[in-house]
Amino acid sequence: MRVNLARLGAITEVASGKRTSARDLAAEVERRTAVLSARAIGRGGHVVIAHGGTASFFADLLSVWQTGACAVCIDPRLTPGELVTIVDFVQPMAVLVEDGEAVSIDRPVPVLRLAGERPAAEPARTAESSIDDPALILFTSGTTGDPKGVVHSFRSLFARISLNAMGLGAPTLAQTLCVLPTHFGHGLIGNCLTPLLTGGDLLLWPGIGVKTAGGLAAAIDEHAVTFMSSVPSFWKLALKLGRPPRTQRLRQVNIGSAPLSAELWQAVKAWAGTDNVVNAYGITETANWAASASARDMVPEDGLVGRPWGGSAAVLGEDGRIVGEGGGEVLLQTPSLMSGYHRRPDLTAAVLRDGWFHTGDTGTIGGDGIIRLVGRRKHEINRAGQKVHPEEIDALLERHPDVAEACTFGLPDAISGELVAAAVCLRAGAALGEADLRRWCLERVRRELAPERWFFLTALPKTERGKVDRRAVVTACTSATPR
Repeated sequence: MRVNLARLGAITEVASGKRTSARDLAAEVERRTAVLSARAIGRGGHVVIAHGGTASFFADLLSVWQTGACAVCIDPRLTPGELVTIVDFVQPMAVLVEDGEAVSIDRPVPVLRLAGERPAAEPARTAESSIDDPALILFTSGTTGDPKGVVHSFRSLFARISLNAMGLGAPTLAQTLCVLPTHFGHGLIGNCLTPLLTGGDLLLWPGIGVKTAGGLAAAIDEHAVTFMSSVPSFWKLALKLGRPPRTQRLRQVNIGSAPLSAELWQAVKAWAGTDNVVNAYGITETANWAASASARDMVPEDGLVGRPWGGSAAVLGEDGRIVGEGGGEVLLQTPSLMSGYHRRPDLTAAVLRDGWFHTGDTGTIGGDGIIRLVGRRKHEINRAGQKVHPEEIDALLERHPDVAEACTFGLPDAISGELVAAAVCLRAGAALGEADLRRWCLERVRRELAPERWFFLTALPKTERGKVDRRAVVTACTSATPR
């Protein structure tokens, strides 16, 4: 399975102004493909890409696909310990890093900087890949424990890109701005690969944050941006810190990966100068967007995510029946559905049943087919669109010699949606404080996984079965004074 390099768009890195033309990008992909092929990397192999947000990242990604191998895109900010966890789990044939980066992995796997390498030999002949072969693995948890990697085949990935391109249209995708991380399904598949592989030009923004959000309008004006997608927390910063664009070039704005309030939805519509502001519902397992609602066609309301497109939706009622109308757990069928979780058939079987993907979200589907979300059945914390699994942080904290028990949960936050909070029970005689535990965490995990609020309890509330009662923990902590 090979990407049609003749259809690529150009890439501009907004911060530096560096522009890589479609022709230059295609040539660079071919050169890097030869480097990988000379190392006999091809079908059946995995290649970890440990950098992102640049034209070089996309050259690496496309070259991996040209060999027929599966790309494993990870957060470049992973700690050395987290990186080793992923490498041990995936067993890649190589790890790709940016030219000039000093990365050391305590494992016998080659670390390659393709930007500066030349083929050392004739490319090896590798088996032709199939459309149903694994193309992409994105991790949604497990960098500190048992990894949970979402696997997309070439079929599911390109099905989603084709559906996105048909739904958005070439004029909308002509100048697309991405402010999201490229190891994140929303940013990579919806915001970057959709325009790039269908001839649109891609503009890469230097990340979400206070330092960059204020310059959004200027970038939209300067580059005549026609489409962008982001998370609610980004818009809270952008609306607070920056002026609206002076031009009216934006044709569509997608917002997703976290709940979008009606108030923020209306505010973005006013700021962007277009009614076509879309609440896009999707998750990594569905290769991003699977349903959407535009303020052009519907009045914004909390929980409204619209109708499915390129697939079907149903609900699983409390009686165990799957129906097309009513309330319960939201289920999805889509051609862009993942193959499963890498090396985790247990997790795959829990969410893929009878052709339906069980989202873990509760909601309703009306007689008009419109989906409205009510809440989440999962415990995961949604920090600015980045999913934090509390069980993973619990296990990390309980590895501290002075922590007897831990329970992680989310607390509402005006900017990021949710903060990561932790309740801990210390062992007898221990005298740890918030600063000690946070410092210890930051030595082992990236910043967004480390708890920001700490509560110290003498015991964690338990259910009658002896399990930690998360709801009772949250109640106990929010009625107490944080340290």
